[in-house]
Amino acid sequence: MLKTRLRDFLVTKDNWLFAVSDYFRRDGIRATLRYVPDENGERELNGVRYKKYDFGPAFEFMRKHKPEWVQDVHVVPESEVNQVLRPSDAIPRLVNSDSRVRAIVKTLDLAGIPRTSMGVTGSMLAGLQNENSDIDFVVYGPVWFRARDAITAAKQQEGPIEEINEEMWKRIYTKRIPEISFEEFMLHESRKGNRGMVEGTYFDLLFVREWDQIKEPLLRGKDTVKMKIEAKVTNADFAFDSPAYYKVEHDEIDHVLSYTHTYAGQALPGELIEARGIVEEVGDSKRLVVGTSREPKGEWIRSLTWLEKCGYR
Repeated sequence: MLKTRLRDFLVTKDNWLFAVSDYFRRDGIRATLRYVPDENGERELNGVRYKKYDFGPAFEFMRKHKPEWVQDVHVVPESEVNQVLRPSDAIPRLVNSDSRVRAIVKTLDLAGIPRTSMGVTGSMLAGLQNENSDIDFVVYGPVWFRARDAITAAKQQEGPIEEINEEMWKRIYTKRIPEISFEEFMLHESRKGNRGMVEGTYFDLLFVREWDQIKEPLLRGKDTVKMKIEAKVTNADFAFDSPAYYKVEHDEIDHVLSYTHTYAGQALPGELIEARGIVEEVGDSKRLVVGTSREPKGEWIRSLTWLEKCGYR
């Protein structure tokens, strides 16, 4: 069996490229289509042009060409996979060829992060980046938090790694279309530390579980009703994972999941959150799911504790 995890890429026999979107497989490898060979495509690799597919168009393409692979994500049969591209394998190549990646790696080297715990995913992993591509930088496991602190410190010093400017923040906010105001969005983002700029390029520090943290699959539950709750966060070890996971203290809800990156790292342990989403019943327990659609309307997570500290409430 092929060993895959979140943010790996798959290359199929048709040279279609998929981003792995789950740590676990059910009937195949759960992934999302990203690139397809197309003579009119805007990207190029080894003389072949590729078209990039965003979330909605990817599903349209798959329903037309491989409807049997379409579920809540795209489920790729292992027999169709020619190659697995792993983010950590791209580090030596990119350190030698890209000064921006080299600057991030150097910062993490100084913080004692092993290069085997680093990776780059997205278009750079596939070799299909262009001049507008962001850098999707991966760090595996608990050292992610040390890496995040190193990036935060680097942004406060002279060097290639810098804070995000307001224009870029507005671009990120507009792309996400969250249900919270820009001011509230910025208050939450101000302490996360997982985003930055390097030589004018936006980058994101993405969390991926180490192999020994991948234990049991996230079972699909039964959707019930929309609910807004206030609850105390008791564990946020996987708050930057995908989906983000918050264990909470609440009469009905066991934990809150966020499938939208906007609410990753949104609250710390001990903080009171307000969250609105869909209640999902899983066996004897219930969870609240935020980000049930690509642009989740009427769904959010906010740290009431943090907003109060900032004088926002």
